Amino acid sequence: SSFQVYIIQVSVGNHQWTVKHRYSDFHDLHEKLVSEKKIDKNLLPPKKIIGKNSKSLVEKRQKELEIYLQTLLLKFPVTTPKVLSHFLHFHLYVS
Repeated sequence: SSFQVYIIQVSVGNHQWTVKHRYSDFHDLHEKLVSEKKIDKNLLPPKKIIGKNSKSLVEKRQKELEIYLQTLLLKFPVTTPKVLSHFLHFHLYVS
């Protein structure tokens, strides 16, 4: 079965880069953050089954996931949880 990979722009301070993840990766990240950091479980855009690969839905979800990540970064301005910094590939970009 085919799956969609979302290419998300991340910006922290003056640094900007992209990360590529499947929705299931976002879901796994979200589950960990909800249990470990008590973030709002409704923050992640819902998984949609019908028409999930239509171009307009993919673009809409990509924007929603971008907002989701920016919201997470705002929630943890000082210390980013390890699971989130790994997801965002901080180890590759931020020294």
